[in-house]
Amino acid sequence: MSEKLKSRKGNRLVRLITAVFLLFWAALQIYPLVWLVFFSFKSNEEIFGGNIIGPPMVWKTGNYANALLGGNVFRYLFNSVWVSLVVVAISSVLIGTSAYALSRMRWKLRKPAYWVFVSGMTIPLHATLLPLFLLFRKMQIINTPLAIVIPYVVFALPTGVLILTNTFSALPIELEESACIDGCSVYQMFWRIMFPLVRPTLAAVALFTFLSSWNELMFAMTFISDPKWKTLTVGLQSLSGMYYTEWGPIGAGMVVATAPVLVIYLILSKQVQNALVMGAVKG
Repeated sequence: MSEKLKSRKGNRLVRLITAVFLLFWAALQIYPLVWLVFFSFKSNEEIFGGNIIGPPMVWKTGNYANALLGGNVFRYLFNSVWVSLVVVAISSVLIGTSAYALSRMRWKLRKPAYWVFVSGMTIPLHATLLPLFLLFRKMQIINTPLAIVIPYVVFALPTGVLILTNTFSALPIELEESACIDGCSVYQMFWRIMFPLVRPTLAAVALFTFLSSWNELMFAMTFISDPKWKTLTVGLQSLSGMYYTEWGPIGAGMVVATAPVLVIYLILSKQVQNALVMGAVKG
């Protein structure tokens, strides 16, 4: 009896230590976001005066007004949102249809086409900068949204096609055979039968595509110089002055830039979890 009591006490102690460690780790991961919010309400004097970690002594709500209106962050935010959503929409359709054709349909150049897609993962982004700039200049799309939408979509295809092709390949062929017997066309089989089954995986791919296009800086800074079309990552750089910089509005702009990412993740987190569970079950 005493041994059972000892084992129970030992298990409780282990659970208590684990819970304390997990709470500490969660606080350690969440605090940078809290610190960023604190930072966005501070003045330069408070930031450089020793109160860099704690909450602001005086909450400067005007930092957000300066960032959104004076710093033109609202326009940059709008540009980033619609560019990222357009990239996600186009790339998701292309990834889904391409992966289905490469994994479930039988045609002569299927394997070479698959390796052409996958080989895109080996191309460094920096190596494409100059060729794309020369090409886009001839096409006269520099300083237009197409100059960043096109490369974002193209570079999202290799990883997405690789992931979704493996997901389609793991599905039983009997599903399509039954649908074919019932009179479904290829398009009906894809949209009504196969697409709902891979929706969690496609949602995870869409989330990663959104994050990569949202945070991308190199293409946006090279191909877009017109303030009308600048994205948030490029626009935040304009908040820093040559001789004097107000860091509070920059922090406010960073909070504004982080908020949509958190919202998108909360919306798609369930789908991402389902994709991970699906992969674990298939494995």
